[in-house]
Amino acid sequence: MERNSLVYQTYVEILKRELVCAMGCTEPIAVAYCAAKARATLGAEPDRIKVGASGNIIKNVKSVVVPNTNGGRGIAVAAAIGVLGGDETAELEVISRIPEEAKARLADYLAATPIEVSSVESDCILDIIVTVYKGESSASVRIANEHANIVHIERNGEVLLDKDPAAALKDTSDEPDYTLLTVHDICDFAATCDLNDVAPTLRRQIEMNTAISNEGLKNDYGANIGKVMLTTGNGVRIRAKARAAAGSDARMNGCEMPVVICSGSGNQGITASMPVVEYAKELGKSEEELLRALLVSNLVTLHEKTGIGRLSAYCGAVSAGAGAGAGIAWLYGGGEDAVAHTIVNALAITSGIVCDGAKSSCAAKIAIAAEAGIFGYEMYVNGQQFHGGDGLVVKGVENSIASFSRLARVGMSETDREIIRMMTE
Repeated sequence: MERNSLVYQTYVEILKRELVCAMGCTEPIAVAYCAAKARATLGAEPDRIKVGASGNIIKNVKSVVVPNTNGGRGIAVAAAIGVLGGDETAELEVISRIPEEAKARLADYLAATPIEVSSVESDCILDIIVTVYKGESSASVRIANEHANIVHIERNGEVLLDKDPAAALKDTSDEPDYTLLTVHDICDFAATCDLNDVAPTLRRQIEMNTAISNEGLKNDYGANIGKVMLTTGNGVRIRAKARAAAGSDARMNGCEMPVVICSGSGNQGITASMPVVEYAKELGKSEEELLRALLVSNLVTLHEKTGIGRLSAYCGAVSAGAGAGAGIAWLYGGGEDAVAHTIVNALAITSGIVCDGAKSSCAAKIAIAAEAGIFGYEMYVNGQQFHGGDGLVVKGVENSIASFSRLARVGMSETDREIIRMMTE
């Protein structure tokens, strides 16, 4: 692929835009960021807070531990720590450097400060509105569509920023064109890319996600899915799944270490990277070979997620597990045909996994999704595949990706609403 071509430059931009650092589950972090921005706009520590959130935000914040809160969970905790000590300039690392004094004050602040949390009806699946008050003064900030995408700011009724979230969804002038992602071009890009353009981003993903995986295997987090998996054996297949699960174990249960996310999700970033890293070690691959395989896994994950959206009733680990399988196929020397069949096989196996919020069981879902990716490649090696007409599989990898995306985006929309109702009753 020509380095100066539109597709090449778009892929580099997508990777830099998507593979960014975040500490903690991205939904509570988005709430904390919104609250920190509102406090900064107000110019004072609030004595009252209102948080309106879409159902998917409520679902994904309900059960996950918020880092730097002494084990706290929930929207009120996320908003409070954002207000008390969040760095409003740090986006998804907003609570990565909370002062000890702020952590010590959190419990008393929560007890003394009215924090009203409500569900908002919105055309945006990801929608957060934080309004903070100090006496008669107020400030409000809204985030929509993406975790750090501020679309509205006002102070004492004066509008300081206002963007139409619906229009922003259609306006791609300020972001790369994700519709240029195809399996054919992803494989071409991975094979020919000048690694100087992407290596710093990928090396950071390897370093940070390996570190939190190590932490999950070393210490006690949640249900310890990674550790449990290693009790069943020590082959590369088990280690690859355990590595990914352990990163999620730590992340879902309050670990105060950053990860490099993919498609707005740390769990997806971990799933798309750690199995590939583990297989590269096992196979004795060079750094260059690992980086090129990570290009495949990350871009395939992003390609699958483009038609689904940031949040859904469809578990994001499914897409990332298929991406990891594609990256492993690449490590084994498979080309476009191997990658395409691995993706379709994996999606056909695990597409029914639902997202019922961020919590400890995400690690187990990650392990299952990674297994599907690995098995999807093994099916291909053994001359087996799922054919067009087998359930939602359609002839051609792009058509199949579109089919499963439609299931997630359209078919599971009512499922999403019912999950949210069940979780909030």
